Amino acid sequence: MFITAIIIKFSTNKEFFFNVVIIITTEGYKMAKSLVKYPRPIKFKTLKPEELRWKCDEDVFDFDSTSDLEPIEGIIGQERALKAIKLGVDLRSPGYNIYIAGLSGTGKATTVKSMLEKISGNCPSLYDYAYVNNFKDEDMPLLLVFETGMAKEFQHDLNSAIELLKKKIPVALETDAYSKKKKIIINQYSEKEQELLNSFNQRLEKENFSLGHIKIGDTAQPEVFPVIKGKSVPIQMIDEKVQEKVISKEQASDIVKKYTNHKEELQKIFRKGLKISQDFQDKLVSLEREYVESVVNGVVLNLKEKYTNEKVIEYLDQVEENILDNIHVFKGLKPEGATTAEGFIIDYFRAYDVNIILDNSGLKRCPVIIETNPTHTNIFGSVEKISDGRGGWYTDFTKIKCGSLLRANGGYLVLNVNHLFEEPTVWRTLKRVLTYRKHEIQDPGSYYQFTASTLKPEPIDIDTKVIMIGSQQIYSMLANYEYDFKKIFKVKADFDYEIKRNSVVLVQYARVIKKLIKEESLCEFDKGAIASLIELSARFAGQKDKLTTRFSQIADVAREANFWALDDGFNIVSAPHIQKAYALAKERHGLLESKVNNMIEEQSVLIDTHGDRIGQINGLAVYDAEFYAFGRPTRITATVSLGNGSIINVERESGMSGKSYNKGMLIITGYFKETFGQTMPLSFNANIVFEQSYSMVDGDSASCAEIFTLLSTLADLPLKQSLAVTGSLNQKGDVQPIGGVNEKIEGFYDVCKFQGLNKKQGVVIPIQNVKDLMLREDIVESVKKGEFNIYPIERVEQGIEILTGVKAGKRINNKYETNSVFNLVEKKIKELYQKGKAASKPLKKRAVKKPVTKKPATKGK
Repeated sequence: MFITAIIIKFSTNKEFFFNVVIIITTEGYKMAKSLVKYPRPIKFKTLKPEELRWKCDEDVFDFDSTSDLEPIEGIIGQERALKAIKLGVDLRSPGYNIYIAGLSGTGKATTVKSMLEKISGNCPSLYDYAYVNNFKDEDMPLLLVFETGMAKEFQHDLNSAIELLKKKIPVALETDAYSKKKKIIINQYSEKEQELLNSFNQRLEKENFSLGHIKIGDTAQPEVFPVIKGKSVPIQMIDEKVQEKVISKEQASDIVKKYTNHKEELQKIFRKGLKISQDFQDKLVSLEREYVESVVNGVVLNLKEKYTNEKVIEYLDQVEENILDNIHVFKGLKPEGATTAEGFIIDYFRAYDVNIILDNSGLKRCPVIIETNPTHTNIFGSVEKISDGRGGWYTDFTKIKCGSLLRANGGYLVLNVNHLFEEPTVWRTLKRVLTYRKHEIQDPGSYYQFTASTLKPEPIDIDTKVIMIGSQQIYSMLANYEYDFKKIFKVKADFDYEIKRNSVVLVQYARVIKKLIKEESLCEFDKGAIASLIELSARFAGQKDKLTTRFSQIADVAREANFWALDDGFNIVSAPHIQKAYALAKERHGLLESKVNNMIEEQSVLIDTHGDRIGQINGLAVYDAEFYAFGRPTRITATVSLGNGSIINVERESGMSGKSYNKGMLIITGYFKETFGQTMPLSFNANIVFEQSYSMVDGDSASCAEIFTLLSTLADLPLKQSLAVTGSLNQKGDVQPIGGVNEKIEGFYDVCKFQGLNKKQGVVIPIQNVKDLMLREDIVESVKKGEFNIYPIERVEQGIEILTGVKAGKRINNKYETNSVFNLVEKKIKELYQKGKAASKPLKKRAVKKPVTKKPATKGK
């Protein structure tokens, strides 16, 4: 015999319960345990095949193929976003720029483009913009704003005026009247100069001196020479004449003294001559100005009569004054420095150019700019620099170039926010422009502090409506961390990623596909292909009664199905082509999935789909493979020991878990405290781990699986390895929905199929996820045959009953039903509590008697 003693006790309930008291061997334990009768749960609900997938009824379509359909105009399922965009587009008030948020492929860019293209001419007045030279400060070019088309006329008229003055000014200075007055001024100058020199010469002759010239370098300067014996002698040769005894020392000293006085007088005369010369030049300039002014004034006045804008008139005043100050340029005389050291010709008439940075003359409607390359230069413009041939760089107002922000002024600028942040300083500059509505064109190098800003053009008033397209995540970040973001982007248009399915939407969906067919000249699709695409859309949406609005995914499948139809020799696309396209697309991107499958098949990754095991369960995880996601089972185990109620999350301790996963573990702790910690402390420690997990784990969809493993370990009840579990839960034990339910079920089914279907396998899922099921046809067929099962649950109790085959147990009179799962768990916790309590008590010290010393007897007693 394996069992030495068994005591059987009947309970008062309707069920019979057997309690094993004494067990000697392991074999005896197994035999005894088989005799124990546990309370059995009611029959578990499994899903019917028709609940596992929605089939699109082809009869809802009143056409045989898309050739009978008209393509849809616009987009479906985005009514909320369209209203927001319309508000932002039509409301021309400060700050009402638009941020369009949503997943990629939902039609954001397409919608915006089509809406903006339909905008009529009902937009603010458009203008032409030009920069001209600021003759008062050339580092600060002036901005001139014209009505549409007038900038080119002004440029032409001013150039014509300059060309006219090039001809008229020399003619004006060749008249007889001008020549006579000029001759008079020249004669007066000559007479004054000659009079000054004659007077000085006379004084020199009286004292035996003469006036001559001495050459210093390449220039000749006037000099005073002493006359000795009828010859002019340089003052430096006086000593020689003394040595030659031509003159005495006393005479030489007297000559030097007189020379010094005459030299000083010569300097005074020279300064007087300069003043006379300056006066002469001033009189000539005044004479030139007098004869030219009427010509210049007449030409400029004609321009002022045509262009009455105040700023243009101020600029023309500067032009007129500058021409009169530089008459010599118009006379054809080259000023000093007319060429550079390298021989480059300097164009002095460049100062009168008009740099038109934006000409809207050919624009008949609101400008719409979709900037696909939002670099700093492309958006804000730049100030170009030109090499001077000596390693230096120079620039002027003619090198100012505008960007797309100004080209869209009065209209709309569309930007992709992802590209926007790829370029440094672009967002910072854009935010500043939209805040102050002023645009100052600068050299990009000055923003990076690589070079100093050489020009500071006059700022431009900006009325551009900026539309940014991006994700919800980036919007949240900007709203939270950019304090003024919501002030400049007051309109948010959220593009939904799904649409509620109904018969009207199904037809609209077919028309969307027809639009793709027409635009890209694809083959027509029969209604079977349309139904297959719509079923795939429901799969992408992750819910039976909804369809995805990420039409780019559907469009890709449609394009590839068209390819395979042509490759197979068909001129119309049918359902098998859709299925083939999707299957082959998954295969192309399925390297990761195949590697994971290989590891499971080779038992490098340990997964059981048969038998029972205590404290071990098949959890389900989803892997993202970019184009699609796939699920695979993962082993989750739990162990318990004496402790203080802590549930140790091994993933968290090793730094391999995310916040959501950690939260799920804390919820499990809360559930145990409420369910089992009301009458005694939770005197155990538990370890829960994802076995063979070597990367980050996140999400709370494994919470149910983890709690089932813990209950199994504490109750000492095995869990069915033929089942996998997914689902999150709250502290009250309610099972909550999760994501990726289709991928998880399909992943476990594939492993079961490889290891062999035994009609006991299946997946436990939250009941809320039943509406999300869009399983593959082969899984639906297996469920029909009874080879595979899907169990929906609402509570933890239902899940543990399915996994153990033992009733969870209800609390009656403050106790759980005998030998129910919860009763066994509670017993285990109580047992651990008693053990922990005993271990924590200090050992009692044994009393030690002190030896008694007898006193010697006293005399007399």
